[in-house]
Amino acid sequence: MHVPVRIGPAEAKLIEQLGSRGAAAAAERLAQSGLPTRKVESYHYTDLKMLLRTVPELASAEKALSEPVFRVPGAHRIPMTNGIADLDGTEPAGVRAGTTKGSALTERDDVLVRLNAALAAETLRLDVEGTVGTVLHIDRRTEGDAGHMNDSVHLFVADGARATVIETFSGSDEGHLSNHASFVALGAGVELTHILLDLSGAGATSFATAEYQIGAGAKLRTVTIHVGSALSRINLFARFAGEGAHADITGLNLATEGQHSDITLEVSHNVPRCSSKPLFKQVARGRSKAVFQGKIVVAPNAQKTDAKLMMQGLMLSDEAEILSKPELEIFADDVVCGHGSTVGALDEDSMFYLMSRGIPQAEAESMLVRGFLEEVLDPIADEQLHDALESVVEKWLST
Repeated sequence: MHVPVRIGPAEAKLIEQLGSRGAAAAAERLAQSGLPTRKVESYHYTDLKMLLRTVPELASAEKALSEPVFRVPGAHRIPMTNGIADLDGTEPAGVRAGTTKGSALTERDDVLVRLNAALAAETLRLDVEGTVGTVLHIDRRTEGDAGHMNDSVHLFVADGARATVIETFSGSDEGHLSNHASFVALGAGVELTHILLDLSGAGATSFATAEYQIGAGAKLRTVTIHVGSALSRINLFARFAGEGAHADITGLNLATEGQHSDITLEVSHNVPRCSSKPLFKQVARGRSKAVFQGKIVVAPNAQKTDAKLMMQGLMLSDEAEILSKPELEIFADDVVCGHGSTVGALDEDSMFYLMSRGIPQAEAESMLVRGFLEEVLDPIADEQLHDALESVVEKWLST
C-alpha cells in the first residue's frame, strides 16, 4: 500500500514548474516520491526535503548583467546566461560549437537529473578535435532576480584529441536555484583536463551533475571545486567504456560558515585493464558541513582493474562537520582496489614550528591549509589556469 508523501512548499513549486513546461510524468513522480530524504542512501547526508525550503520562479532569458568573477588569461570564454549560450563563431581551431534542444544527461534515477531533463531548454555542444592549446572556459551564469535555472553542456572529445576545459558556475548575488548538467564523452586515446568550479553567490543553491564516458586508452583528469553557494550538491558519474583508460578524479570541497556542500561520486569500471585514482580533499570552518560520498563499482568482466579512492578532511573549527562515506562494490576477482578516509585538525607541531619562527597564527594556518590542498591543484599543467585556481583558494583562505 502506497503511503502518500507530504509535499512541502519547495516540492509544490517544483511540481508546478514541471507542469508549466509540459513535463507531466516528472511532475507526477515528484508528487508521489517528494524530494529525497536521508532515507535515500545516496542523499543520506543531504536531506533535500529539509534543506531546500523555497524555490524561486523559473529564470527568464537574460543577458549577462554581472562581471565575470573568474578569468583565465588567454582562455577562450563562452558565456552561458540563464541556460542560453552566446556563441560568436570565434572558437579556436579544432573546436566546433552549436546548440541542441533539451538536456545532455542520460536517464538516471536521480531527482536533479530528472529536473534538468525536464527544464533545460537547450544544450551547448562543443566538439573538439586535434590538440587545442587554448583553455576553453564555459562561463555558466544565473543572472537577474532570484530564479530557478537549468542549463546543459555536451562536450565531445574526438579520438586522439587533447584539451583543457573549465566550467564555472556563478551569477548575480541573489537567492538563485541553479541546476547544471554536463555530459563529457572521451574518444580513444584522448587526453582531457576537465574542471568544475562553483563560485555561486553566498545566498544561492547550486546543483550540478557531470557524466563522463571514457574511451579506450583515454587519460582523464577532473577537478571539482566548491567555494560558493549556501547549499550545494555535485553529482559525478564516471563510466569506463574502453580498455586501457585512466582517470584521476579529484576535488576540493571548501565549506565555510552556514554552508552545506556535498560531492557525490560513482565510478563504474565496466571493462578490463582500466585504472582510476579518485582523491578528494575537504576543509570546513565555522558552522559548516562538508560531505563526500564516493563509490567505485567493478563489473564482473572488468578484470585487471586498479582503483584507489581517498578522502582527506581538515576541520578548522569545533563546530565544523566533515562527513565521508567511501565504498567499493567489486564483482571481479583479479583486481587491485582500495579506499580510505581521514579527518583531523591542523597539526599542532607544525603550527608551533611556524609560529616559533615569527609567523602569525592566521598566516601559519593558511600556509598549512594551502599545502594540504596543493596536491589536487599541482598536476594542472597550464600555468595560467593553475595560478587562477590558486587565487580562488587564496581568496577563500583570506576571508
